[in-house]
Amino acid sequence: MRYLRSIILFWAVIFPALLWSQAEVNYSYLPKKVYENQVFPLTLISTIAESNDTVRSLHFDTSSAQKPLFGKPLVVKNGNDVFYTFYFKAPALKSGKTYIQIPRLFIRTDLSQRSLDPMAIPIRSLDSLHPPKNFSNVLTASMRIKNYQVSNYDAQNHLVTISLEAYEANLEDIKAPGAIQSGIEDLLRDQAKVTGDFYVVLPRAQKAFGFSYFDTVKRRFIPLRIKVELANASVTTQSDLNPKVDAFARLKRYSLIVLSLFFMLMFLWKRDFFYLVLGVVSLITLMTFYIPHKKICVKQGAPLYILPTQTSTVSTHVTDRFTTMLLGERGEFKKIELKQGVIGWIKDEDICKR
Repeated sequence: MRYLRSIILFWAVIFPALLWSQAEVNYSYLPKKVYENQVFPLTLISTIAESNDTVRSLHFDTSSAQKPLFGKPLVVKNGNDVFYTFYFKAPALKSGKTYIQIPRLFIRTDLSQRSLDPMAIPIRSLDSLHPPKNFSNVLTASMRIKNYQVSNYDAQNHLVTISLEAYEANLEDIKAPGAIQSGIEDLLRDQAKVTGDFYVVLPRAQKAFGFSYFDTVKRRFIPLRIKVELANASVTTQSDLNPKVDAFARLKRYSLIVLSLFFMLMFLWKRDFFYLVLGVVSLITLMTFYIPHKKICVKQGAPLYILPTQTSTVSTHVTDRFTTMLLGERGEFKKIELKQGVIGWIKDEDICKR
């Protein structure tokens, strides 16, 4: 009997302590409402200071139609707290849903297994906020234009390619109201961060292009605007998506010219072969900027892509077999000039076999 009382007393003391030491995982941030097509976070918190338990896995019910954008959460530690963030995308209201159902979340730790009940978050339309006519259909916590390029699309139109970086954004839904053609290429999402190349075909007479997005933090529409100015051919062919690259190349050329002249003058004045060596090295480096591009032969009927990606839009097709300069390479794609100012990408398979 005394032995039984000892066991009961032991568990009476130890069991509450074991319960107290288990990790508690609960929602730290859960939005009260979201807008249609919005990408939004759900954050959970676990405090490790009060627990000798460790969270081993978090996963949502796989039988649910609604799934997070990534199976594994973004994990951030802040002192004794650990935050786990998942990202979801709200469906469009035209789908017939007025709320997004967050599935049951299963939590496995060293000492236990438990789950959090499903959550329903209401979906609202942006129509009540009166979106501007140039609304791009993008909702994001922040967005910026990294760089952009203007080139000839055909005889009547320009192609504007804008490199975008955004957070918690539905860039895949971007559009340009009023544009002849628009789309997004090379889309890459890494948790909250998403990047992509937004292309727009505009009439040559149009000198500016603007669009707006909805800032989900400031709760208002933010306009973005760029000038549609065709740079000279060297900028178009050399800069890929960054016009600043050509300006930097010119600066290097001018610097090398100045250095070459300086070292040659110092050699003539000082008669020191050290300056002659430096001058020759500068001249050789300068000459590399003026080495002509390699030429390649392009097959008849080859598609000319807007961007060097597998899902890129085809701007036109090569009507006749021809030889042109190789302006750049990216993976299996080669950058060429089809005709004056019309730049695009072809695949390796469309290069003539000698």
